[in-house]
Amino acid sequence: MKVKQISIFLENKSGRLADVTHALGNSDINIRALSIADTSDFGILRLIVNDPTKALSILKDEGFTVSQTDVIAVEVSDSPGGLAAALDALKTENINIEYMYAFIEKSSNDALVVFRVEEITRAISLLENEGFNLLSANKVYEL
Repeated sequence: MKVKQISIFLENKSGRLADVTHALGNSDINIRALSIADTSDFGILRLIVNDPTKALSILKDEGFTVSQTDVIAVEVSDSPGGLAAALDALKTENINIEYMYAFIEKSSNDALVVFRVEEITRAISLLENEGFNLLSANKVYEL
């Protein structure tokens, strides 16, 4: 149930984000979800793409500082309190969330949220036991 996420370190200057998206687009890599965290000097672009191995190679070849991280994609009820239920389950077991972001495309009537947690294997087991649907990597890449 782990999904590969690509993280790219970017200088905070005009055109760097466009450079990443062109490099991926020119190689038929489709961005499925993204998140950007920035400061005045740099940013970290986090991507879920349809082919993370190829994307990692392309971005390295283009000179970007890039890494790969495991995250989980969790379906939560697309209703008031839906996200809170997943967060409560993790809170109860003291599983720290490093960051999270919403997925661009839905796989069902539920919302899809990407979590980076400290104890990923434990979080997967807990959320599945609590009845949450975690999407497989292949399912996420195909959305």
